[in-house]
Amino acid sequence: MQTVATPLTSRTPPAVCRAAVAPALHPSGQRISRLLALIDSEISVVRRVVHAGEPVYRAGDAFESLYIVHAGLFKTVSVSADGREQVVGLHFKGDWLGFDGIADSAFGCDAIAMDTGEVWVIRYQSLLERCSRTPELMVAVHSAMSRALARDRDSMLAVCTLSADARVADFLRNWATGLEQRGLRTDCITLRMTRAEIGNFLGLTLETVSRALSRLARDKVIAFSQRGRRDIEIPDVAALSAFVDRSLATTLH
Repeated sequence: MQTVATPLTSRTPPAVCRAAVAPALHPSGQRISRLLALIDSEISVVRRVVHAGEPVYRAGDAFESLYIVHAGLFKTVSVSADGREQVVGLHFKGDWLGFDGIADSAFGCDAIAMDTGEVWVIRYQSLLERCSRTPELMVAVHSAMSRALARDRDSMLAVCTLSADARVADFLRNWATGLEQRGLRTDCITLRMTRAEIGNFLGLTLETVSRALSRLARDKVIAFSQRGRRDIEIPDVAALSAFVDRSLATTLH
């Protein structure tokens, strides 16, 4: 049974250039669909609409619930004692928010909507109780935690080992892959982040990100769409992967 907190009054804009979606659902997309169906059938959730710039929760808020992204794009942001913000994660449909709050019963970062989206609010105590009776649900939660840890590891590895250009290429590849896994087209993507936010996430300056994008465009790995500065054309995601692999090989040698 579901409780609707706020009606979704308009279609949530996808984080891609306006066009048709991919015809076939990626295996990861199938997994996400199964997860959402399982949650929907086993747990009482609250559907909450969040608009661009609005928080799902703030660092220091008491932890009572986990959240699953059902639509839209979200970022997690860590704020230092002196007020500096660091983007530490990007989250698409099917991703969980709030795992960091379990240990200390309080959230350790902010979760912010980057466009109009929807999250499913799941009370943690209810989730634990249901998991004890539904092994399939427990496996799904543990798998989500494992994927979150792997994603954090890969992000750290990229920052530590890749050149600036390769970091930006890897960022675009991961964004495109996230869209592909959810059945959306990847040849033209709309980044819901400014150049400064991308640099913050990758440990680069705004100027370095802009120069890296220009070099990737010069090398025909990407192209700038005439639609706007945040629209990036990706002729071939495999070319981005090859670019990253060449950079990594150069770094290791």
